[in-house]
Amino acid sequence: VQLQASGGGLVQAGGSLRLSCAASGRTFRSQTVGWFRQAPGKEREFVAALGWSGGSTYYADSVKGRFTISRDNAKNTVYLQMNSLKPEDTAVYYCAAKIRSSRYESWSYDYWGHGTQVTVSS
Repeated sequence: VQLQASGGGLVQAGGSLRLSCAASGRTFRSQTVGWFRQAPGKEREFVAALGWSGGSTYYADSVKGRFTISRDNAKNTVYLQMNSLKPEDTAVYYCAAKIRSSRYESWSYDYWGHGTQVTVSS
């Protein structure tokens, strides 16, 4: 599975962005997918995850109520809709797929895309 994230950019606080993660490989459709982010000088942290069917979603407390993860298996694409963005959301965002155990830990994912930069100005 190869993943390609896109959709990052510069936005003012309170604005919105939608990130996309396009995947190759049919097995992607049966895999849990997640979004992580890494700010300068900080460790990569969990943002959101979605089960293969799209019915179960999981969010970090810091983004709950503002971000929405979804997937379109017909397009092999996962989305992260980010609303009410804050300066502290500034980071490089990564999509990942196929977990070994924990959906909240980056080490648990087998496949990673290159990140996309999100910058939120105050």
